[in-house]
Amino acid sequence: MHPMLNIAVRAARRAGTIIVRGQARLYEVKVSKKGPQDYVTQVDKDAEAAIIDTLRTAYPDHAVLAEESGGSGESDYEWIIDPLDGTLNFMHGYPQYAVSIALAVKGRVEQGVVYDPLRDELFTATRGAGAQLNGHRLRVSRTPHLEDALLATGFPVRRKAEVKPFVASFGAVLERCADVRRAGAAALDLAHVACGRLDGYWEFGLKPWDIAAGGLIVQEAGGLIGDADGSENHLERGDIVAANPKIFRQLLVILARREGGRSAVVDAR
Repeated sequence: MHPMLNIAVRAARRAGTIIVRGQARLYEVKVSKKGPQDYVTQVDKDAEAAIIDTLRTAYPDHAVLAEESGGSGESDYEWIIDPLDGTLNFMHGYPQYAVSIALAVKGRVEQGVVYDPLRDELFTATRGAGAQLNGHRLRVSRTPHLEDALLATGFPVRRKAEVKPFVASFGAVLERCADVRRAGAAALDLAHVACGRLDGYWEFGLKPWDIAAGGLIVQEAGGLIGDADGSENHLERGDIVAANPKIFRQLLVILARREGGRSAVVDAR
């Protein structure tokens, strides 16, 4: 394992311990609102502090971009952190959330960790060295046809103006695939694409910390990622499509370029 990935794993496991302990005393956890339907708990903050402490102890000169505390430092090496992806799930005791840590070097993601602390599933990737789940090599699914594909997505609950156009695109996809899941944790959705539990995933309006680690894990497992028009600006735009290579191309036929903050639908019939 790459030394920097090893440190990220250590940080993720440390955060996972905090999260599991918090879940056991959920009634005591302090919750506040960052915005409409956007929550943060004390567990988010404590997990993020533990991650940053672990990373900064090993690499004090590296920069950090974290969901709760924002950006700090200037370096070619930047850690991109979501301490608890799926906070609303966590708050309700719904078992679908994860720690996500990525390392970008000169803007390119080189290391990625997604850790599901409830299942003790550790998804990791180093660029050019493949992806693993608990030490076993990952490969995306081999499902060739969209009509047989199990997909996942996320709803634009914080961007009400985008609900109607999203519903249109959702309907277009649902008409052509086997089924769609909405579990509420982007990092885990991506990890599940990487290990073949899902054939593909798409969502719009995300942040870098939601998708940086998971996106690399999908790529290193043999999948494709990009935004809805097929370009590779998903980290900057926050729009992501990820799937095995055949399903990816079929999804792109349906999901058109987003213009003016709204998504259109391509008639794929």
